[in-house]
Amino acid sequence: MPEPMRRARVLRAGALLLAAWAGGALAVTDEERVAANQQFRAAFDAGQFQEALPLAERVVALTEEQYGPNDRALANPLANLGTVQLRLGNLPASEQAYQRAVAILESQSTQTDRALLKPLQGLGIVYSTGDQPAAAVIALERAIDLSRNVDGLYNIEQLDYVQALILAYVAQNRLADAEKEHLYAFRIAEKNYGRSDPRMVEAYEYLGEWYEYVGRYLTARKEYARALDLGRNLYGGKSVELVDPLRSIARTYRLEYLYGPEVVEQAVNDPTQLLGNPGAPTQDVRLNPDGERVLGLALGLLDQAQPPQPLLQGATLADLGDWHLTAKKPKQAQAVYAKAWQALESGGNTTLLDAPRQLRYKPVSSSVARFKGGDIAEYEQKIVVVRFTVKADGTTANVRAVESDAPENYTKAVENSVRKALYAPRVANGAAVDTDEVSLTERVLVRKPDAPASS
Repeated sequence: MPEPMRRARVLRAGALLLAAWAGGALAVTDEERVAANQQFRAAFDAGQFQEALPLAERVVALTEEQYGPNDRALANPLANLGTVQLRLGNLPASEQAYQRAVAILESQSTQTDRALLKPLQGLGIVYSTGDQPAAAVIALERAIDLSRNVDGLYNIEQLDYVQALILAYVAQNRLADAEKEHLYAFRIAEKNYGRSDPRMVEAYEYLGEWYEYVGRYLTARKEYARALDLGRNLYGGKSVELVDPLRSIARTYRLEYLYGPEVVEQAVNDPTQLLGNPGAPTQDVRLNPDGERVLGLALGLLDQAQPPQPLLQGATLADLGDWHLTAKKPKQAQAVYAKAWQALESGGNTTLLDAPRQLRYKPVSSSVARFKGGDIAEYEQKIVVVRFTVKADGTTANVRAVESDAPENYTKAVENSVRKALYAPRVANGAAVDTDEVSLTERVLVRKPDAPASS
């Protein structure tokens, strides 16, 4: 064949091949992309995130090849990829995938596009996990506003977003905003489930945990009591479903003794004072025996449980040990801790007692945890790391700072707070033992030299 003719045929064949590609004859098919996505879902739903990662990347690549790099069809595959990266702890890659999904949707749709919900929530969680609470709040508030616009003010789908937003608010010390969202989350549950629904037990407990966190122990106890009453109505008076609210009620009595009662008027009128006043027991507060009584009720239910619940029984016994230790009865506490360890060991998991647990600690007045408002920009944050021994009776010894960039008086104050702390001891083979080299890191605020003096 003459060379000019051969060259012409090659060029003609190339043109036909390019035309076939352009026409999609050799492009990705829907079947291929759907099959790849099914493989991804199977691995992801099985919790096999390392195996799911290349499959998620393949779905993104196939979708991009089929539709182009800026088509909205890419948003969900990118969000899925971001979620896998998040589960694997690769925050930068997760953020990049979520941001690209948001950018694609913003360029092609309105601000009320429901498809934005998933990547916005993902960004909020990435920022929260990466200690960027301000950025997390922006993403999550936007997701919640969108959810309420498209699905209604009290739609149940927003509950995960609200709970993530609460954590971001707490990280910013925006406790009043966090409480507002807690109450909203409760109303969402109540409106969707109804007051007699079993899921409301968890809703009461979730709200109770918030009040407990901010030192409003009486209010927390009321929420736990509601959970207990609903549990009795649903499951009967002998159900192990009652154990958790009983334990929570007992805990509020113990914490109330250690940190003082809530001052409701102060908390309502001044949101910056939501946190309680942790410290030594006040003169007008005693360790209420009702707390020990309800722990006894919980243990009685567990003694009759069929099948047995050794892990829950061990945890409840540990609560009782904590109660005795708080009551300054270390010998009784150690005997109960031994029983708790035996129950947990029979259940195959003694992790709860494998290390000391903090029962009482009063942060220094300069602690970030006790910051009560004002302009935090006027302060520098410093770190004090203290190591110490937790003795078998729960007291601390050998307290010394091993790292600090704070002034000496701040460091000494943290050491003194640790000396007054109370811990549940480590339990080894059924016996409470001393534990050396326990570590506590305190973040303190030191006023900047050029900051204006407080009035």
